[in-house]
Amino acid sequence: MKRQKRDRLERAQARGYQAGKNGRSSEACPYQSLDARTNWLGGWRDAREEIQTGLK
Repeated sequence: MKRQKRDRLERAQARGYQAGKNGRSSEACPYQSLDARTNWLGGWRDAREEIQTGLK
């Protein structure tokens, strides 16, 4: 069960990262659970920081 939970959260972060790279708003987060939403937003922030620093 822990394996599934970890994978789900990693997937949420990866999807948030892609959303950030594609220029989507942080309001577009599709997750309702706090853990998944937190990871999605973390990935989204990572992508936005890369864009702002010019790493793209």
